[in-house]
Amino acid sequence: MNSTTTIPTPAATRPDPERERLRRDATTIGLIGLAHGTSHFHHLLLPPLFPAFIRDFGLSYSELGLLVTVFFVISGVGQALSGFLVDRIGARPVLFGALVSFLLASLAGSLAQGYGGLMLAAALAGLGNAPFHPADFTILNRRVSPQRLGHAFSVHGISGNLGWALAPVFLIGLSGAFDSWRAAYLGSALVAVAVLAVLWLRRADLDDRASAAPTPAAPRPAGAPADEHPMAFLKLPSVWLCFSFFFWTTAALSAVQSFASPALNRMYGLPESLTAFVVTGYMLCGAVGMVIGGFLVARVERLERTIAAAVALAGLLLMLAGTGWLPGLAAAAAVALAGFGTGLAGPSRDMLIKRAAPPGATGRVYGTVYSGLDTGFALAAPVFGLLLDHHLDGAIFFGAAAAMVLGIVSASVVGRGLARR
Repeated sequence: MNSTTTIPTPAATRPDPERERLRRDATTIGLIGLAHGTSHFHHLLLPPLFPAFIRDFGLSYSELGLLVTVFFVISGVGQALSGFLVDRIGARPVLFGALVSFLLASLAGSLAQGYGGLMLAAALAGLGNAPFHPADFTILNRRVSPQRLGHAFSVHGISGNLGWALAPVFLIGLSGAFDSWRAAYLGSALVAVAVLAVLWLRRADLDDRASAAPTPAAPRPAGAPADEHPMAFLKLPSVWLCFSFFFWTTAALSAVQSFASPALNRMYGLPESLTAFVVTGYMLCGAVGMVIGGFLVARVERLERTIAAAVALAGLLLMLAGTGWLPGLAAAAAVALAGFGTGLAGPSRDMLIKRAAPPGATGRVYGTVYSGLDTGFALAAPVFGLLLDHHLDGAIFFGAAAAMVLGIVSASVVGRGLARR
């Protein structure tokens, strides 16, 4: 009599679905974080080398400022339009195309013989920056497990801050090492190539069409028809309220990034060698806030309350700096610490947008909403620059705080609407 003996598989050798799920989530989050950091790195492709362009091409600051405007206009318009492209063909090919555009922007910068060449580099960099938020968030929302989305949004924000922090060090460092800003742009081109190669090799972990983390469909807004026009989401008040939230909070960020250093120098007599590090401190504090904010997302239902408390804290610290009452070093520390509040709100903000997006329109909604970021940068800088030209130094901080308050109002209205739904 023949008998078959089945040898049980030891528990240690059996595949652990949760561990495999964690590995896949971590890989996707890491790859998207790398891509987003690269986009912020190329976000600052031109400004760190403005002094070299003034020296070599005889350009004025107004001409250089127009380069930044071109970047943001193309990025903002392209961001809204690229959301439709992401929803139609998928996020992964759009993401690869954006990285190629960054490569071309770096090469155009390295070959620039004057203002026209720099304008081409700015336009290509803006085109590359445009699709990142709709592409990134579409991939994260479709591939990462719901319980880890808060951490995914946190890593996404942190990587962007690190990209901003790295760009000036990298570009100025290479320019000084080789005594050529063209060499710095060849180096940034290699960065784009390296990141593109890594993402291509792990492209299966970025495939948003083969979702690795199916989630229940978001509830359709009350009264919405079953089959909507692709532009129907534009009629949702929540979309434009999220847009306005980004506009106001980015206007505040623009004030800090561009004008906090000279304002602190004038108000408190702090040396520029010190105040220049305030923006770096703001970003690092923001990164810490994002880490903590990623844990809060999974534990808080009313996200708008987290956003309101965190952004209000940031606004209060900026107002304290604007009063002139604090000692100089304390004022600089207050501005840097304000970054913690904005960072803390970041993951909750991104999750709030996810909840506000109607089914099947993730790319379009993120593209439209995040174009508020570009609009805020493009329009706020001249306004705050005018305040500084008129020696209204404290108004830089009060204006930033006021913009944050308006952002809180927008987020609160969105949150209440979602709660009623």
